[in-house]
Amino acid sequence: MQHESSTDLRYSLEPGSTRCNSQEHRCSRHRSYECIDLLRRRNVVCIAGNHDRAATGKLEMDGFDYTAQRALAWTRRRLSRNSIDFLSALPSELSLQNKLVAVHGALHPRQEKETVRLDDDASRRLSFEALMVHPSRARICAYGHTHRLGVHELRESVSNTVSGDRRVLHKDGWYLINPGTVGQPRTADLRASYTVIDFTCGEISSHHVEYDITIPMSKTRAEGLMPLSHSLPEPFRSVLLCCPKLLRSAVRRKLDRFLVK
Repeated sequence: MQHESSTDLRYSLEPGSTRCNSQEHRCSRHRSYECIDLLRRRNVVCIAGNHDRAATGKLEMDGFDYTAQRALAWTRRRLSRNSIDFLSALPSELSLQNKLVAVHGALHPRQEKETVRLDDDASRRLSFEALMVHPSRARICAYGHTHRLGVHELRESVSNTVSGDRRVLHKDGWYLINPGTVGQPRTADLRASYTVIDFTCGEISSHHVEYDITIPMSKTRAEGLMPLSHSLPEPFRSVLLCCPKLLRSAVRRKLDRFLVK
């Protein structure tokens, strides 16, 4: 649920292609149930993310930062029984037509696939190895969790990140594909992104869409679920952004806990 959505990856099959559209942050927090209802009415194929698991009590919240824990607690109080049942039943892994395997975080862990990030060569190598022996015999694994668009290819035992908006699918290649995110991208590009896989032409294409990010953020702020450190004056926030990631996260947790008292 990644704070706001009912699932993190959506796949709608079309003749000759698979559209991979990240659902991270698709709906404002107080409308999560509407997003779930929409997915159910349209019979969208879904997999569970780490926030889906935590919102339904299947995953402890200890691994989430303070802001995410507040949002998850808020969400738990507002989900209907039907919504909880729907999210609880979502699989951690799904094979689509034996052409593509979908997970939220990583393919290789035996448990809690939703919590592992494929954000370095070592972790991606493990998921490549898992893909090569996967019973579906698929050569593509789609994943999310990092909020970063990316296509990674393994050919002749060499792993590379493939750049460009259009990429060729080589028959002897194995692929890890992150379609990006509809909301809260963790890059300088704030546009929504999605990826289309055309199996007939053997091509992957990535796309970006402009949208007004202030609309969901204003709703999040109205519900009191923005990180409290965002209330700091701009000079302090700018300094905070310049800090290393681990230090920045630690400072934000301290600030959030201090400001909430």
